[in-house]
Amino acid sequence: MRALIVSDIHSNLHAFDAVLADAEEAGGYDVVWFLGDLVGYGADPGACIERLRGLPHIAVAGNHDHAVTGKLNPDLFNGAARAAALWTAQQLDGDEMAYLVALPEVRLEGMFTHVHGSLRDPVMEYLISEPAALATFALMETPFCLVGHSHYPLVWCEEDGRSTVELLDPTAPLMLEPGRRMIVNPGSVGQPRDGDWRASYLLYESERGGDGGVLLHRRVEYDLSGAQHGILAAGLPESLALRLGSGH
Repeated sequence: MRALIVSDIHSNLHAFDAVLADAEEAGGYDVVWFLGDLVGYGADPGACIERLRGLPHIAVAGNHDHAVTGKLNPDLFNGAARAAALWTAQQLDGDEMAYLVALPEVRLEGMFTHVHGSLRDPVMEYLISEPAALATFALMETPFCLVGHSHYPLVWCEEDGRSTVELLDPTAPLMLEPGRRMIVNPGSVGQPRDGDWRASYLLYESERGGDGGVLLHRRVEYDLSGAQHGILAAGLPESLALRLGSGH
């Protein structure tokens, strides 16, 4: 089984389509595992929802998905994010809203737990510190957890009550070994923040008849200027277009 693991698409259809095409060229996939924040920031929320719904997939909700549907107060966001959330809510039809509303905050899929933020706070906590990582490790019922939210492609490993973290390496497959617990973030499709503007995602390939598998981290270029133009044409804050090019 092969799964395409994506997070934080943020209404960036140009980036999402580039990831789908790259994943097909890399051998294809059987299912998409989506880790939240389908909307927000970008100019194509409805099209991104339609694209994901047209694929075999399972998904969880992110904080921007909640803000758009009213489950989370958009006033908690900074000015640009709040403006994008309010604009997005005006673009979606009832069916698209209903899809976002129905997304669960946590899902279990075989050896994996799926959540946007953390298990301690599923949509709001950034899993970028050791205390946060250890808190999620303590709550995990599966050996592996997939998260999003920080827009950083990271892997946390737990051993003897301590955790270590490192950036994912696109040149080195990450082996999922039985008995070793990990929390993995695929990075962001639509708004990377690790200094690399290219869309970031993972491919998972399970071992036949085994308990492990391998994660492959990939980066892909997309029509950056097209995504930026769409943001500006929609009247969204200019800062949202500019940050796409910086990867921050």
